[in-house]
Amino acid sequence: MATQKKAENNNILSIDIGGTSIKTVLLDESGNMITEYLKSKTPPEATPKDIVTGIVELIKPFPDSYNRVSIGFPGYVKNGIVKTAPNLAKNKWADVDLAQRVANELGKPVRLVNDADQQGLGVVDGKGFEIVFTVGTGFGTALLFDGELLPHLELAHFPINKEEDYDDYIGNKAFEKIGTERWNKRLKKVIEIYKTVFNYDTLYIGGGNSKQINFKLEDNIKIVTNRDGIKGGAKLWKLADKYNIFTVEPKK
Repeated sequence: MATQKKAENNNILSIDIGGTSIKTVLLDESGNMITEYLKSKTPPEATPKDIVTGIVELIKPFPDSYNRVSIGFPGYVKNGIVKTAPNLAKNKWADVDLAQRVANELGKPVRLVNDADQQGLGVVDGKGFEIVFTVGTGFGTALLFDGELLPHLELAHFPINKEEDYDDYIGNKAFEKIGTERWNKRLKKVIEIYKTVFNYDTLYIGGGNSKQINFKLEDNIKIVTNRDGIKGGAKLWKLADKYNIFTVEPKK
């Protein structure tokens, strides 16, 4: 539930870009929501221009009471540059300076990271080795130890069989093709693989299809929401110096 809007110009605009929807909210420095949580549909085969336009349109109801922007993006990001975007427009995202484009459009500094990493910062307890899954349009992962982000690995594109990677195997296209029961069996298999390989202390599962889970989870597995995850946008600024996350300033 959002608290009353603040007039202070020291808040964070947190954005979560997904293959299905773009979400946003204003946060205070502690990660509390100070506006309503808004979302809009991501255009099919979204280009960089589509995403920037979608952000600008979505945030129109918000007051200009923020001075920083955090963005979670569904792909590999390095120093504010998008390297991959497997669930957006094909052949349109390699080496796209998305952070710079948003910074110039909004006139605010931007920090851009993988969407699962941002969600991880928002949901973990900060105790031991924790992993975050996002099961939505694709499959995302974040690894954290004692609350600190570990280097991002695009584990979604690691092969799970001769023909498929994890994105193919457990993403939304697979869900729509094989149905709820078979998809849940696949998710169980993925969880068992991660349990064996990583021996995590806690696993968090978020993303739109997390609500489709129909089997009992072990005590150290928790379901989280996009609303929880987007709060990681505040921690991204609070702790980013520790992670050496690149800040992109607007160009005048």
